[in-house]
Amino acid sequence: MPPLIQTSVELAEAAARLAAGSGPIAVDTERASGFRYSGRAYLIQLRRAGAGSVLVDPIPIEDLDPLRRVLSGSEWILHAASQDLPCLEELDLHPSKLFDTELAARLCDFEKVGLASITEQLLGFRLEKQHSAADWSSRPLPHDWLAYAALDVELLIELRDELDAELARQGKTAWAEAEFEHVRTAGPPKPRKEPWRRTSGIHKVRGARALGRVRAVWEARDDLARKLDRAPGKVLPDAAIVEAATADPTDFAELMGLPGFRRRGGRTNARLWLAALAEARTVPGEDLPSTTPPQDGPPATHRWADRDPVAAERLAAAREVVVEVAGKHRLPAENLIAPALVRGLAWEPPKRVTESHVRTVLAEGGAREWQIELLAAGLAGALQD
Repeated sequence: MPPLIQTSVELAEAAARLAAGSGPIAVDTERASGFRYSGRAYLIQLRRAGAGSVLVDPIPIEDLDPLRRVLSGSEWILHAASQDLPCLEELDLHPSKLFDTELAARLCDFEKVGLASITEQLLGFRLEKQHSAADWSSRPLPHDWLAYAALDVELLIELRDELDAELARQGKTAWAEAEFEHVRTAGPPKPRKEPWRRTSGIHKVRGARALGRVRAVWEARDDLARKLDRAPGKVLPDAAIVEAATADPTDFAELMGLPGFRRRGGRTNARLWLAALAEARTVPGEDLPSTTPPQDGPPATHRWADRDPVAAERLAAAREVVVEVAGKHRLPAENLIAPALVRGLAWEPPKRVTESHVRTVLAEGGAREWQIELLAAGLAGALQD
């Protein structure tokens, strides 16, 4: 196992080793999802031919510039890159070229595309995943955790080469390159509208006033979790928010009578939760949240037959086209085109349904050129019928 890099001097030496290597650089990160509010990287794993593996603790190192210089001009290999790129971009580490082994496996139509599964299928080695859900923000990092983390990049270069060859064999290299570039340049996702509505168990809450209490306590929890850099669920569980919204306790005794608040976070921050509930009681009726979540895009598809039977027929026909083309080219349908784009096209097709107009809608919706080439004519026909 390589030593853990924790100082600027060690980083400069490791960066020099990586620079002396050749070919693409395998990259992975470990975060503390479920423990911390932030999605920052608490460990960076790297490997390059001729340089071996490098484990970097980015927390104590103020300047990552030596690593940045090595990485900036090299192809990166990541598995499920969209999960790792945000925390790397937070450190101002950006790939100039990307190969995503999970996405490549999907395009090659492998049934199981997890790193352990695809490594075993193509290389015959089994990877252990026992520490994937560990709290990587804890220090010092145990030796067995680091050994596990190093294995995540140990075979990534060989896996990339196998998948690259399979993409070429299936004639999908250009498609894969377009998909990798799409992931590389996608940027952060748009913030969710009214994220408090994703509170687990919110379906039990009835009425606008009670939903206002969910919103108030959720926002108070979110602010505190951000300040503490703790996962919101560790500060106060969703079940407690739902309990408070339903019961509307007005004092400490009533609050402590709710099971979800008897844990440390509920008791310690009782004043905060009671203040949020008190504030929610003063919100004017017109400022309370709607009992119907805001609609962003078409309604749920199971409602289409009642709300717009013709649109439901268009969607069924469009899906048939997608499934047929995906099967012909051995692609998962969701990688051939984003399902949301198909739903939007079927719900609100262009005023003139021609192949040219469908091409425009697909392009504006983010479809790549290869996807448009495969689908535009068929979708236009389905929408016309």
